[in-house]
Amino acid sequence: MKDLKHLLYFENLLQSAHNELIRQARDEGRICAAFTCENLPEPLMNLPGMFSVRLFAPHTSSTDMASYYMTSLLCETSRALLERAIEGGFNFADCLIAADGCTMMNRAAENMALLHTMDGDGDKPDFFYEFMEIPLKADENGVELLKLQCRNHILGPLHEKYGIDVSDEAIRKAVDEHNRVCRLIREIGEFRKEDDPRITGYEFHILTLATYVAPKYLLIDKLEETLEELKTRKPDGRKWRARVAVVGSEISDTGMIKLIEDCDTYVCADRFCFGSMPGRDPIIIDEESDGDILTQVCRHYAMLGQCPRVMNMEKVYGRKQYVNDIAKEYQADGIIYEQIKFCDPWAYERMMGSVMLREDYGFPVLSVDRPYNIEAGAGQMRTRVQAFVESIEIKKLGKNKNGNNEPGDRMSRSSRLQGGKD
Repeated sequence: MKDLKHLLYFENLLQSAHNELIRQARDEGRICAAFTCENLPEPLMNLPGMFSVRLFAPHTSSTDMASYYMTSLLCETSRALLERAIEGGFNFADCLIAADGCTMMNRAAENMALLHTMDGDGDKPDFFYEFMEIPLKADENGVELLKLQCRNHILGPLHEKYGIDVSDEAIRKAVDEHNRVCRLIREIGEFRKEDDPRITGYEFHILTLATYVAPKYLLIDKLEETLEELKTRKPDGRKWRARVAVVGSEISDTGMIKLIEDCDTYVCADRFCFGSMPGRDPIIIDEESDGDILTQVCRHYAMLGQCPRVMNMEKVYGRKQYVNDIAKEYQADGIIYEQIKFCDPWAYERMMGSVMLREDYGFPVLSVDRPYNIEAGAGQMRTRVQAFVESIEIKKLGKNKNGNNEPGDRMSRSSRLQGGKD
């Protein structure tokens, strides 16, 4: 296919955590809020006069310094971020807002604060570190907890330190901008459903990842141009061996998706942290609701999130149903369930999800852990993906011969527990 006009531009943005759009927004006098977790409501960190950046550490090699403070047994993401912070790679930020989505990421943020990695050891007097408690259950009590935490650890400090407008009107404006970006990403992602897709999973991942790590308002024009370009782009008729949904912990390394697609395996759906599902679902605001705008934003994140941290049973089973639904919607032949090495929440989720999606929903599943930088284990991962694709091809041949059901047609465990009702 003809190269997308802005693809190289987006790829270059992802070469450094301190990209050119961050520098442009800072030159315009905007406040930069760095954050660490998908459970934090992004619009509250994109209020007028500021922008958010989710921290990532591209091209990480050694994490020796971070391992000294955190040990080598903690997840590679948390160590990579701490390493980059110690190196001074996040000095563009005006605050760090962290969540206890997991203890390892929380510990990384605590070390950033203790070591004064981002505040210039007092040279930035208004800089603040905030640590938020995230709900463990998706219910109205969880919504109220998240709402309180957002007031105390996001809105309050931003207004006090930097004079940011935190009114309902300002939040609504930020939600509108957030939703505009989300709708562009999701509309672009719809092309992945085509039998002969006009966008690769790698290209889509590049576009989506950029919306997390660069100021959103500076990306909208290029996203709109890309959407219009895709509407008339001619697919190249490439014969993919299989279509897979990639599910699991964060993928901020562009090499992971590229590696999979280099094995002639199309990544048709992205249910992982830094992905579009559900991270780029628009926030639906009910104008007739009694709840204020902050309540509705917090309800969206508390109730619709798919993080394994949330432990009420309807969400535990619902996460597997969610993966089944998107895999069927995007016509996936199989599922790659991945996690960053030593990630505790996703380790349990991957174990349960891999078994349930295979046994209860009928999908072929490849279950893997991986390094933060896939280059460190590219050969082994490529071998596993290639073997997985071959197994899918063999099963396809068997199904065509025997007329078996397609993946996702079998009744789920949660359905059986509820008497056969989905």
